[in-house]
Amino acid sequence: MKIAIVTDMLRIAYLPGEEGMREDEQKRKTVQDLQEVISKKYECIDLVFAENITSKLVKENVDLVFNLCNGIIGDTKLAQFPAFLEYEGIPYTGSSILGHTLAYNKVVACNLFKSAGIATPKFIAVYDINDLDNHEIQFPVLVKPCDEGSSRGIHEDSLIFDMESLKNKVAEELILYNPPIMVCEYIEGREFSIGILGNGKQIEALPILEVGFENLPSEMAGFYSFEVKSYYKDKTVYKCPAPLEDEVRIKIEGTAKKAFNTLMLRDYARVDIRLKDNVPYVLEVNSLPGLQKGRSAITRMAAACELGYEGLVLRIIEIAVKRYEESIRRVAAAESFKVADSRAY
Repeated sequence: MKIAIVTDMLRIAYLPGEEGMREDEQKRKTVQDLQEVISKKYECIDLVFAENITSKLVKENVDLVFNLCNGIIGDTKLAQFPAFLEYEGIPYTGSSILGHTLAYNKVVACNLFKSAGIATPKFIAVYDINDLDNHEIQFPVLVKPCDEGSSRGIHEDSLIFDMESLKNKVAEELILYNPPIMVCEYIEGREFSIGILGNGKQIEALPILEVGFENLPSEMAGFYSFEVKSYYKDKTVYKCPAPLEDEVRIKIEGTAKKAFNTLMLRDYARVDIRLKDNVPYVLEVNSLPGLQKGRSAITRMAAACELGYEGLVLRIIEIAVKRYEESIRRVAAAESFKVADSRAY
């Protein structure tokens, strides 16, 4: 089997500054990590999602794409490359167009969680700074973009305690990111990440990772901001498996699995949760979590069990291949039924 790892063009040209630079560097290192693993078992190449990507994939006779594309611009960036692949009929790892679209738009995702009975922070969606005058806001609140990942747009000053600061922060975010900007209830509590592998009813949770902020400088707010991820990894306490009573662990795993299936995700994802009064609140779901060895959360979870990093990467490929094989069998069965049904008449 021939596998192509495909990632985006450089983001720095579209997201100037440190956020874009760090995203590009993380992607570069992730490709190296994946190639090292995949090439042990399969033929492996790496490509960039550009205008001629589909012709390159066809020319290279690629059997499976390992999708790492977050997209560059647009409201549904994560779904753009899967749409190309669906059109060409090329199998790929990870969620579909629909799954990525639902998860990427946090406003839509949170509304779906509410409909499914999944606890999630209350929020308002702000398209214009004047929208804030129409709401009674209980502080503190957390301000964040509706369609970014890796803590982009979530900084130390995103935790807001008064209306003047809120208006200034929202005005800044509306310039940098796609509207709406989300103003969210701040959930005080322990923070966890849960990796999910599989599809449908055949899904499993990796060991739960707790993210602790007790060793950060006292002036920092104590949540997973861009600054914490970028500068204070060594001060962040990662506990995996998280020290939890069985009853609470089962509740968190159940909530994560329900969130995964509510958004119709596939193969693998990461669910971020805060626990308050023993209630798991889903903060967001990353349908394309980072896979940088030893640094990305889901790779830390894999390292805490028998999978390890290599096992995680190969497992994602196996899950995707199995999903496509089952889809082919369903199509074949449907065709057989149509033939048999036509003969009956």
